[in-house]
Amino acid sequence: MLRAVNRVVLALAGLVLLCTGGAVVAAGAGLDVPSWWPWSGPGDVLLSDADRTRWRDEGWWWPVVIAVLAVLVVLALWWLLAQLRRARLSEVLVDSGDGEGALLRGRALEGVMAGEAESLEGVSHARVRLTGRRRTAPAARILLQLEPHAAPAETLTRLVDEAVGHARHSAGLSELPAEARLTASKHGARRVT
Repeated sequence: MLRAVNRVVLALAGLVLLCTGGAVVAAGAGLDVPSWWPWSGPGDVLLSDADRTRWRDEGWWWPVVIAVLAVLVVLALWWLLAQLRRARLSEVLVDSGDGEGALLRGRALEGVMAGEAESLEGVSHARVRLTGRRRTAPAARILLQLEPHAAPAETLTRLVDEAVGHARHSAGLSELPAEARLTASKHGARRVT
């Protein structure tokens, strides 16, 4: 969801900036611009003195301007922090039985799961990424590249039973939701003689 919102907001901001910049360059170069466009030539300004000072004496003007700018700053900071947030889970909390728990590196569990998935018959390559917001409730995203002779249903069943099941059991998790994407590896045509 966040990825889609990010792309839409970036596309809209880029389109607005591109159109505005192109129109300003066109007006500055003396080219024809639409009649509603505020700049019609290189000597024009966006706001005249009358436009800039029209609302200055109103009591509501400055609080509204400051509130709108503050909301824009908060939204921009929220968006920046959303970009910096890591989607990969770095640690998984494993119940060690003594009430303390132990931290398992996420990349270690990803590597073990990928290795076990690659050992399945018909899998040529596997990538695993742990996601989630909490260390006690990870989720796995698995990308499997299947060989031409692989049976997808059988491979998926074995993936759930073996790689995901072993990871869930060894980490002491009650559940380990997994999303698997299967792709076929490219291969050349076979020659029949």
